[in-house]
Order: sequence, then structure tokens, then C-alpha cells
Amino acid sequence: MTKGSNFWVIGGEFGSMNFHKLVEGSAQVQGPFKTRTEAEDAWRTVSEENRHKAGVRFSIVEEPSRVSA
Repeated sequence: MTKGSNFWVIGGEFGSMNFHKLVEGSAQVQGPFKTRTEAEDAWRTVSEENRHKAGVRFSIVEEPSRVSA
């Protein structure tokens, strides 16, 4: 039986504009969300709250579907 994917909003403040390494202690994770639409709503909210900070970035990631017996 296949279960649906979960979606997560992850991100935070990065130390440089190449967005390779998060500033320690700034990581944020929101979720899980059952639908991409719910994750997009959360992403929009957190992105809007931080839009004045050039070094802050958030992404939506999808957790792989699980197969259970």
C-alpha cells in the first residue's frame, strides 16, 4: 500500500548570497503538510515575513512516498 507524500517548508538565513550554508541557529522547518497547496501557503507566509532580509530563503521539499505492507 502506498501512502501519500508529505511536504515540508525548510530554510532560514544564509551566510552569503550563494545560499550554500545556513547561519547557525537560523534553520526553520514547517510541516508536514499533506498537500503541496498547504505547503505553498506556509511558504508564502514565511517568505513574506522575511522578504526584507536578502539572505533568507525558503523552499518546499517533498518527502518520498512510503510503501507499507
